[in-house]
Amino acid sequence: MKLTRIFLALTMLMCTLAVNAQNRYLTRTGHVKFFSTAPMEDIEAHNNKVLSIVDVSKGEVAVDMLMKAFEFEKKLMQEHFNENYMESAKYPKSTFKGSFDSPSGLKEMKDGTYEVDVQGEITIHGVKRPLTTKAILTVKDQKLIGDLVFNVRVKDHEISIPKVVVKNIAEVVEVTASFAYELYK
Repeated sequence: MKLTRIFLALTMLMCTLAVNAQNRYLTRTGHVKFFSTAPMEDIEAHNNKVLSIVDVSKGEVAVDMLMKAFEFEKKLMQEHFNENYMESAKYPKSTFKGSFDSPSGLKEMKDGTYEVDVQGEITIHGVKRPLTTKAILTVKDQKLIGDLVFNVRVKDHEISIPKVVVKNIAEVVEVTASFAYELYK
């Protein structure tokens, strides 16, 4: 009898975990681009190795990326970015952890496009700041795609820009992110 109860409890736990896992979506190949436009030159970099997980039933999202994974057109820009500005050896990652109101259609994974307000905390260069933005979540054939654009003020994350290159780097950088999620099993 005792063994039967334990078996039933374990079965119920496994079913609960299986149901909850069906609402989690993961990508390890998210894409984040930043664009800086300044009087002297524009700077653009891409990172295609961004980890993100979304729980659509709870309306939670987390993003984690290595700063050294950003690739620039010019290798010298990439070197300066990692060594002088982002100090990637000291602050190797940037993260975001937040939440959103998940519409019922999204929770049920009905095909469609859903605009959601996302709020949370972003950490760049070791400095945490609140971030509120809009995201577009698209469901198609039980797959989830997330897209968003937001701005980051360089000064807000204590990133020092030497006066000699201040005209080369914008005070506000546009960040564009795109994630193609798979069901997390």
